[in-house]
Amino acid sequence: MPTALTLATLLLATAAYGWPLSPIAQHARPPSFPAAIAFPTTQAPPPAPTRYGWPLAPPHPVLRPFRRPTSPYGPGHRGVDLGANAGDPVLAAADGVVSFAGWVATRGVVAVAHLGGLRTTYEPVRPEVTAGQRVRRGEEVGRLTPGHEGCEAACLHWGARRGNEYLDPLGLLSTQRVRLLPWREPPPE
Repeated sequence: MPTALTLATLLLATAAYGWPLSPIAQHARPPSFPAAIAFPTTQAPPPAPTRYGWPLAPPHPVLRPFRRPTSPYGPGHRGVDLGANAGDPVLAAADGVVSFAGWVATRGVVAVAHLGGLRTTYEPVRPEVTAGQRVRRGEEVGRLTPGHEGCEAACLHWGARRGNEYLDPLGLLSTQRVRLLPWREPPPE
C-alpha cells in the first residue's frame, strides 16, 4: 500500500508533467504543511536613508534658528539663516532633482526634491541649475547674493519641508552614527 509521501510525490509529478492519475492516487489527499513554514521572499532591501550635508562650506554659523510656525500662516521662522559671504557657493544638501530654480519677487530661489518627499530650499541665490536637473550632495546649485531680510551682511536662508510640514533643516544633519557601548559597572570603592 502506498504511503502518503509516495502519493504526494505522485500527485506533484502528475501535476508537473501532465501524467494521468492512477485510480489510487485520484482519491489521495494532498499533503498538509505546518503553518509555521517560512518561505524566502524576493523583496529588495529598503533603500539607504538619504544623507544630508551643510549647504555652505565651513564655517557656517547659525545666525537665526528655526522656529516652527504656530499655524499654516502663523508666525515662525521656516528655516535657518546661515552666515556667509556674498558670492559663496551654495551646495545641494543631498542628492535630488531641482524642482525650482528662478526668481520669486526680487530673490533668487532654488528648491531640490529628495527621496522620501522632502524638499530643501536655498535663498537668496543666483541659480546655477535648472528645473529638472539632477544634483548630487555637495554640488553647487547657486551663488549666495545679499538681501535676505534680517541679515546685516549676506546669509543663506535654508529651509526643509515634507508635504505641508516645515522641518528644522539642522535636524537633517548627522555628523556621526550613534553607537551604543556595553554598560560597565563602576569598580568597587
